[in-house]
Amino acid sequence: MLSLSEVLMQNHGLQTYAELKVEIQKRAQQGEVFFQMDVRPPFKDTPENWEDELEAVFTSARPV
Repeated sequence: MLSLSEVLMQNHGLQTYAELKVEIQKRAQQGEVFFQMDVRPPFKDTPENWEDELEAVFTSARPV
């Protein structure tokens, strides 16, 4: 299971929410099946609906 906190800890170079979305998309494309959003992204550009957005990015990028 992929957790958001794990992604953030493994990628200290991420500077923006947009970069985080790209990383989540990559992880989904690599075969991650489950995604847990256990923390709020710490970026200034994180939108209010970040959970919905990250879920959509993860789900749409997963291989069928």
